[in-house]
Amino acid sequence: MKTTTITPIKFPCGAIMKNKFMLAPMTNSQSNEDGTLSEAELHWLIMRAKGQFGLVMTCAAHVQEIGKGFPGQLGIFSDKHIAGHTKMAADIKSYGSLAVIQLHHAGMRSPNKIIGETSVCPSNNETHEARKLSIQEVKQLRDDFIEAAIRAKKCGYDGVEIHGAHGYILTQFLSPDINKRTDDYGGNLENRSRILFEIINGIRKTCGNNFLLGVRLSTEKFGVSLTEVKTICKRLIKESKIDFLDISLWDVFKFPEEEEHKNKSLLDHFTEIDRKNIQLTVAGKIRSGNDVKKVLESEVDFVSIGRSGILHHDFPQKVIDDINFEPTATPVTRAYLAKEGLGEKFIDYMSRWEDFVKK
Repeated sequence: MKTTTITPIKFPCGAIMKNKFMLAPMTNSQSNEDGTLSEAELHWLIMRAKGQFGLVMTCAAHVQEIGKGFPGQLGIFSDKHIAGHTKMAADIKSYGSLAVIQLHHAGMRSPNKIIGETSVCPSNNETHEARKLSIQEVKQLRDDFIEAAIRAKKCGYDGVEIHGAHGYILTQFLSPDINKRTDDYGGNLENRSRILFEIINGIRKTCGNNFLLGVRLSTEKFGVSLTEVKTICKRLIKESKIDFLDISLWDVFKFPEEEEHKNKSLLDHFTEIDRKNIQLTVAGKIRSGNDVKKVLESEVDFVSIGRSGILHHDFPQKVIDDINFEPTATPVTRAYLAKEGLGEKFIDYMSRWEDFVKK
């Protein structure tokens, strides 16, 4: 299996990933409340670079102060964040890994008690007590995503991933259930996806063709249909401004929930798309070496590892050495997770996962 998992990936921008393991962007709540990098977050990510993840991606980093989605979230909305990011990018790259930051805004999912004001959304949303963005604020949001990418490049990151998944603000724009706008950013799919494509075009224009650029998308939740996500993917491939698609499937082995698409697995729906030279990664319950093998054999270019990357900082090396590797069974002790590089706040966060941390 060594020749499969350690075959380098070359992205359209020219960046080379040394193997086929990406650390998934994961909420960990262990940075400082002003968005600056903490030693705990730095330690957690650097251990994954040491563990031979070919691409180490940060947790979701918010591009506006009002877009903070959880306590202790890493930020990239201000120049005060530059020093921490510069150190982190350099340290990740020193181990031969690509350093990528995920750009994020929680939108209506920004808790009002955390941001200290009313959260924002494409449309007024009573459930989340969120207010509608003005057209000027939509354009500012677009520009702040682009500015965050410029800041990330200045810090030395190899690239960025745009978080368009999991019900956060770009998903909120994509969703006809949430986005009720009647201007250029609402209505049909072209309008609902307009801000995403404007962000992509802006990042490519300002950061250049040699900057790694990915997009994360998810489907079947928050009113986003499989058909429309596939349509967006095909347009992204056709316009050829990105380097990789990161599709979060919740479970890569499941079949679609939508009746008309149940003839094949969710994974097949995406691997059958002619991606040209755009690389594809997927996330969702890829836990063992054999899971990695199965996904790569299905024509996915590289895997995105979450849970097993928490349990084993060196999961890639373990699978490269033994394709039959099985991760440690859960629940595990707090001491075990600390040894694997998680800070106290991250361990507290993981305690909310069912049967993950021993009581």
